[in-house]
Amino acid sequence: MDLNAVSIFFSSYIRPVLDVLLLAFLIYNTYQILVKTQAIQLVKGILILAGIYALAFFLELSTVTWILGIIAPGLVIALAIIFQPELRKIFMHLGQGRFFRQNVQPRASQIEASVTACEILAQTKRGALLVFSRNVGLKEIIDKGIKLDAILSTSLLVSIFAHDNPLHDGAAVIQDGRLAAAACFLPVSDQQDIKKSFGSRHRAALGITEESDAVVLVVSEETGALSLAYDSKLYYGISGEQVRTRLARLLEGGSAEATAEATAEATAEAGEDTRHYET
Repeated sequence: MDLNAVSIFFSSYIRPVLDVLLLAFLIYNTYQILVKTQAIQLVKGILILAGIYALAFFLELSTVTWILGIIAPGLVIALAIIFQPELRKIFMHLGQGRFFRQNVQPRASQIEASVTACEILAQTKRGALLVFSRNVGLKEIIDKGIKLDAILSTSLLVSIFAHDNPLHDGAAVIQDGRLAAAACFLPVSDQQDIKKSFGSRHRAALGITEESDAVVLVVSEETGALSLAYDSKLYYGISGEQVRTRLARLLEGGSAEATAEATAEATAEAGEDTRHYET
């Protein structure tokens, strides 16, 4: 088979297939990112404007077409400003691929120390908020707290969240397998469908997962229930063993695939359990 025949075969069969597969891959992943970041509203707005422009052009509505043509550049800038949080989340998710992943991964002992501390705190109904950093850095959050850079241990976490400790008010941030900071204040979620019974800790846990890919472990001060928050969702009232399993998958995996697997597992485990809450 000469080179000309190979070139014809590639152009006629291989190239169209690769073209369609690559386009399908891009469309699917773009849609997944838009849904996860709640930026689908941005796309709807753009499509509505494009539809109005197409209709005006087809019906030869010169005034509408002229006005839209003038304000189009300003609309692009306005959309970028209005939907800045959603656009930020899109680029954040794009940076969560395997090629951007850090080499440092948490050890099982670090997960065990964190979960054990939260179980102890839950028994005495002492509230706690632990933030596990993944691919997206939390430097701004850490800088606003009390920097520790300490070896992670159960006793240290329990002492931090004691009622008479000045560091108990706020979140502890775990980064690169170490306790980076304590008394860190997190952004509060602006979601409207959060249960009224949830306090500031659960809202803060959701807030940081909306702005980063962090995983947050929460201990309720009112009920002692353990919760996990990640990917803008909160899973309330799960057992210590479930927390260990999901943390191991989320933190040691550290990728979008690991998050999807943990979410699917959480949904399957929830079943008819009304304690499971997903925003």
